[in-house]
Amino acid sequence: MIIDDHEVVRRGLLEVVQRAEGLEVVAEASSVAEATRRLVLVRPDVLLVDLQLPDGTGIEIINAVGRHVPEAGCIVLTSFDDDDAVAASLAAGAKAFVLKTVRGAEIADVIRSVAAGRTLLDERTVTRRKAHIEDPTADLTASELRIVELIGEGLANRQIAEVLGVAEKTVKNHVTAVLAKMGLQRRTQVAAWVAGQRSSGWRGAQENAAQPGRHP
Repeated sequence: MIIDDHEVVRRGLLEVVQRAEGLEVVAEASSVAEATRRLVLVRPDVLLVDLQLPDGTGIEIINAVGRHVPEAGCIVLTSFDDDDAVAASLAAGAKAFVLKTVRGAEIADVIRSVAAGRTLLDERTVTRRKAHIEDPTADLTASELRIVELIGEGLANRQIAEVLGVAEKTVKNHVTAVLAKMGLQRRTQVAAWVAGQRSSGWRGAQENAAQPGRHP
């Protein structure tokens, strides 16, 4: 399945994939909403996902794949060689991260590898990922960790304020601090990081937040 908001890009990818032996495009989409609807219906083995979409980000699609078609593999295809994008994509569960400058034959090889259950991360990407998400919450206070958890649950600032019993402006200030300390730029990246950490004992790390050595 190909997800990209540029028709010319989709047509080019479609041609590359359809020409490759053993590969078939089963669906296309140009937005997060369209992709989420179609992936549940067609249940593709592999998805080529653009990060920048009109109604959201490819991270949201990767998260939806994890919920609805967990056996599928996601390949992030983007024009931006951005460390934050790499970290957020891999935290959400992407199996490969390639730039749109990649050759057509290489795309087909990556698709086959991901379809076979492999994760394709070169040494440079792994190093960058570790540098960005190994422990991005190390400097967060207990309150900021709670904010991160609630963002991960999909709550907006107003809802978070209601849960915590504080002013919405206070939440906004906390979110700004969280993004700065985690080295991220957008809330969606925080949500993606949480999604990627849920199964690795991150809640245990939260319980340690109140222990000595953490800021109040």
